[in-house]
Amino acid sequence: MGDKIAYFSQESIKDIPLPERFTFPFFYEPHPLSRLAAANLQHYLETHTGLDHNFGLENDTDGSPIGKMFGVLVVQDPQGQLGYLSAFSGKLANSNDHPKFVPPVFDMLTENSFFLQGLEIITSINTRIDQLSTDNDYLRLQTALENARKNANSEISDLKAQLKLNKDKRKQVRAELKERLNEADYAIAEANVINQSLADKRQLKHLSDQWSQTISDLQNQVATFESEIESLKNERKERSADLQQQIFEQYSFLNKDKKSRSLRDIFKETPFGKPPAGSGECAMPKLLQYAFAHDYQPISMAEFWWGASPKSEIRKHQQFYPACTGKCKPILAHMLEGIPVDDNPLLDIKEDRSPLEIIFEDDSFVVVNKPAGLRSVPGVNIEDSVYSRLKRGLLATEPLIIHRLDMDTSGLLVVAKTPAAHKHIQRQFLQRTVRKRYTALLSKVIDQSGGMIDLPLGPDLFNRPRQLVCFETGKKSVTKWEVVTRYSDTTKVNFWPLTGRTHQLRMHSAHVSGLNAPIVGDDLYGTPSERMYLHAAEIEFVHPATREKVRFAIAEGF
Repeated sequence: MGDKIAYFSQESIKDIPLPERFTFPFFYEPHPLSRLAAANLQHYLETHTGLDHNFGLENDTDGSPIGKMFGVLVVQDPQGQLGYLSAFSGKLANSNDHPKFVPPVFDMLTENSFFLQGLEIITSINTRIDQLSTDNDYLRLQTALENARKNANSEISDLKAQLKLNKDKRKQVRAELKERLNEADYAIAEANVINQSLADKRQLKHLSDQWSQTISDLQNQVATFESEIESLKNERKERSADLQQQIFEQYSFLNKDKKSRSLRDIFKETPFGKPPAGSGECAMPKLLQYAFAHDYQPISMAEFWWGASPKSEIRKHQQFYPACTGKCKPILAHMLEGIPVDDNPLLDIKEDRSPLEIIFEDDSFVVVNKPAGLRSVPGVNIEDSVYSRLKRGLLATEPLIIHRLDMDTSGLLVVAKTPAAHKHIQRQFLQRTVRKRYTALLSKVIDQSGGMIDLPLGPDLFNRPRQLVCFETGKKSVTKWEVVTRYSDTTKVNFWPLTGRTHQLRMHSAHVSGLNAPIVGDDLYGTPSERMYLHAAEIEFVHPATREKVRFAIAEGF
């Protein structure tokens, strides 16, 4: 494939100092060198027509639109020259072989590879399963079996109803005969009635046996097909598992010391226990693998999205994003071993020692105005929070957290002072009778005046704490919204969340099927700023002691 490094011109980088340490991949502001490399790559994507991939942009016409994550890795070669490497996540135009981009860690698409051979066998099994599942005889037998069961139930039910009438009639006949016949004649007559009863039972048994045999014969014929289908499915499952294990062993990742670890070895130490699907196919592992194999020193990195937004995730064209945590974090922990990396900015939180504003307090609860950047409760590495500040002396009792706000969200937070108040108010949250209004500044001008957003949400298991829109497994999430003020390139809106899902307002703002306008400063779904412009402005609920409605409001300050 040839060397994949693209060198910077000396003029373009003469005023850009090298970073002291490598980029922290999971939360970063791109270094100027990474931005320059990304701009060069984006120019290539805009002008190069040979990729044959529909990104969902205006100049793409063929196939279904599929946006793609691209990565750049600024490197220094053994002679000290600076350049950058480029990569894409997954495949591009159903191929791994593109002149501009580094190859995958393992190319499953190589001609006659064990993967393609194994895939061919699995595909043939799938074909045979499809053939059997749609076989005319199989479908005819299934229909015949279903009809036989229906007819059997119907005929046996009708016969039982008739036999019940016969039984009632025999009971009446017995009573009449007993009144007008002597004992000897009655005994003879009753014997005839008993014979009729036995005949009815034989008739029912005969009909039941007939249908039982018919159904059994059809079941056996259907089972012949189903047994073969099940056997093929088991074979497919075993071959897929074996093929996956072979793939895991082929994905072997280097670090700067050229120490190699397989995908399976890396992930056996994680909560997953085994690699998630697609592990090792992201851009950053590809880039580092190529750099280490060619003795390039990693300097900085960046990843950006190119193309239409996917239906489930929040991805915006040309925007930078961190490496994924579920698939990449364990791999990069090995690959970056021994390389000085920037500190995690999320752990470098400067404590705001300004007093926590309490806007209401009585014997049942307090209402505080939480500043942006302060956690509701302590985290693993960060103690400072609304809870810890209240506990340190603002309350004489143990603070009981009822609900939470994201660290970067400001506004009203209700904290109970007694277990009874906690239980009463929390029940209102669970029953969705608490009325909340948020104010947000969105990153573009919204034309509509208001409406409802209904997008089901669920966690992105491989990229926490991000959420996904999922119409199959997501939980119902509904938000009412209304424009407050339109500015030149932003819009202030009010939100009324009718459900309380994680990141609901952030997702409903940013998603292409929502308002398609991330909240200003949302570093997960939009672009970082000095703060996230989301404020819990109003809350209304029933007081746990007086049983009267109480309402609290505080202006957003933006």
